[in-house]
Amino acid sequence: MKAFVVDLGKCNGCYECQLACKDETVGNEWPPYSKPQPDTGQFWLKMFEKTHGQVPKVRVEYRPQLCRHCGNAPCMDAAPDAVYRREDGLVIIDPAKAAGHSELVDACPYGAIYWNDDLGLPQKCTGCAHLVDAGALPHCVDACATGALQFGEEEDLADLVAQATDEYDVEGAASRVHYLNPFGLFVSGEVWSKEDDLIIEGAQVTLRDSEGSARSAETDGFGDFWFKHLKPGRYVLSIEAEGFAGVGERAIDLKESLNLGDFPLDKR
Repeated sequence: MKAFVVDLGKCNGCYECQLACKDETVGNEWPPYSKPQPDTGQFWLKMFEKTHGQVPKVRVEYRPQLCRHCGNAPCMDAAPDAVYRREDGLVIIDPAKAAGHSELVDACPYGAIYWNDDLGLPQKCTGCAHLVDAGALPHCVDACATGALQFGEEEDLADLVAQATDEYDVEGAASRVHYLNPFGLFVSGEVWSKEDDLIIEGAQVTLRDSEGSARSAETDGFGDFWFKHLKPGRYVLSIEAEGFAGVGERAIDLKESLNLGDFPLDKR
């Protein structure tokens, strides 16, 4: 079975995958798999973008989203006469049989199916089945400059699939798009000397979760510290720096990425 692997740690939000999808399908009919994608209103591959943190410590999360080609596809249950799975696992809405099946739009739990008003047809990513038939990669994968997108036989990608998160999956759907290295949340701040009005490099910062597991970080040349890829929850932060009175345990209830701001330390 074919599968996609998306390494979010490599995605830099260039949008080339989204553009490649449009380039391949807008104005192009690929029988028997798809009618043309409209140039507006549909994104068979759509880049999810979310800004985390507070100025000046801000990071942007990017996540390419496409049809999951589910092993237990809800769209197939909703219209079994109009949707089928190929032998390689790609799920196809048959454009010759799906006219009028608007219920498919709501059937997809991922929001990956769109309604084409002009054609009276539900549409979605086909996994570039026409290119796969020719022995080529889906256009989005081929266009990805960072290697964030991979496509191939699931067994050949097994080591990566085993590392995938289920954070973005709908239970029971058996997604064949697997995500690695989810962005998560972050905690950041800046440590500096109150007396000298200068940043402190090399301060030891510890972040402990509710189960007692600890992470450590050193402030960098800007006095900044970062803890990334965190899950929501309760944490305790402490800071130590040679020659300075540190910061005792500070409780954090992390729901969104957080810039804690400045930590001015007094000299001993």
